[in-house]
Amino acid sequence: MKKISTILFLTCALSAPSAWAGGLLHNTNQSIAWQRMMARGATNEIDGIYSNPAGTAFLNHDGWMLSLNIQSASQHRDVLATFPLFPTDDHTKKYEGKASAPVIPSLYAAYKRNKWTYSAFFGFTGGGGKCNFESGLPMFDSQVMAGIYSKTSSLLATQPMLKNIVGADAIMPDMYNINSSMKGRQYIYGFQLGAAYQFNSHWSAFAGLRLNYFDGNYVGHVDATIGDALRQRAIAAMAALTPEQQAAYLPTVGALSQEGGLTHIALDCNQTGWGVTPILSVNYKVAGLTLAAKYEFKTNLSIENDTKKLEATAMGQASEELENTMKAAYGHGVNTPSDLPAVLYVAAGYEIIPNKLRAALEYHFYDDKHAEMANDKQKYLTHGTHEILAGVEWDINKTFTISGGFQNTDYGLSDNYQTHTSFSCDSYSLGFGGAVNITEKIRLNAGYFWTTYKDYTKEVPAGTPGYCNTTLSGKDVYSRTNKVFGIGVDFKF
Repeated sequence: MKKISTILFLTCALSAPSAWAGGLLHNTNQSIAWQRMMARGATNEIDGIYSNPAGTAFLNHDGWMLSLNIQSASQHRDVLATFPLFPTDDHTKKYEGKASAPVIPSLYAAYKRNKWTYSAFFGFTGGGGKCNFESGLPMFDSQVMAGIYSKTSSLLATQPMLKNIVGADAIMPDMYNINSSMKGRQYIYGFQLGAAYQFNSHWSAFAGLRLNYFDGNYVGHVDATIGDALRQRAIAAMAALTPEQQAAYLPTVGALSQEGGLTHIALDCNQTGWGVTPILSVNYKVAGLTLAAKYEFKTNLSIENDTKKLEATAMGQASEELENTMKAAYGHGVNTPSDLPAVLYVAAGYEIIPNKLRAALEYHFYDDKHAEMANDKQKYLTHGTHEILAGVEWDINKTFTISGGFQNTDYGLSDNYQTHTSFSCDSYSLGFGGAVNITEKIRLNAGYFWTTYKDYTKEVPAGTPGYCNTTLSGKDVYSRTNKVFGIGVDFKF
């Protein structure tokens, strides 16, 4: 069944796109201070360990500082698919994907002594969290339907008995049931260490390393089983045959009369890998103005499969062709490139009212086109990711602070880049929140942000390869939603 030989290219959507905020493979919302202001690239507070590490040289406290942040994210990733074999009135079906990351921790620690500040950071710096498509994905259903149609139409043309049982020129989708699901987990854990040095009252710099550890798991199945009416007709036909005749009609008529059904595919695969990111940062302060920049070098990251289950059968028998195709991507021990791109952050912050009202403007560039992805998918991007962020923060008094921010993200997407298992949508995010100074050494932060995505429509004409390699036409509308809430505490010792 060649038409479904590519069905399990499933690096789950579930996979590459971040579940939170940032580039295609990065999560930038690493603190509650970021949630409530977003533009933190020029901060000189403890969350700058991630967003402006050189700025930590200007921390306002000598000694130890800690910050614990907990976020909770929920997201929908939906595909509205139109395909001529879908057995609905308008041949359209909505596939809903639910992604969640109920607990997203990040931890900052800094020790400042004179001109030196040593810092450490832990957080989920990439990955999509957990995602579950309870009804599978369009690529599963469309390729199974097209494969069954192609295979059975050729069989029926040469087997009159089979054609009499089916009562049509091919087995159509309303004659069988498809049960499919796909769920996955993907996290990139980041462990960062580094040091910042204050050269004078204006300049500081930082150098550090971040260890990135990838942990993923993908579990899915697709089963196409014969409907009761067609099975009963096949059972009756087989019962009327002699044992010799029954053997001759296997695995065609025989497959229709058994519970095994038309197609069975199953996968359970763990993936792990690691890479190191060198980081450089500079910070300049004069009067109420802060200018800062951070550069993260490209991270070479390769993920390795630990495959627990890989099964493929067609018409009741093992399908060597389909199984070999699955092994190419998900065979045990197979390595797949998944580099983290080089990143440039440039930011400016200004105290409009000293020690009272602050504003910041920031730009991010993710060089995605030069970060190797599976099947060289990065080549289909029209450009790297561009982000613009802005934020404002107001100290109402010595106890209360409020802030708000904005982020706009442009990924450089194209039709060839977008797939059911990994799609992104350009977006903008809004965040707000506040902080309470409980004591001089303890501050409580709370923030919330949501992301509004622009739907992406992809139309595929009939031909070769057609929609999901079926040669038929099809249409997808990709849509996403995202909401994140968080709370955190900062300590000084």
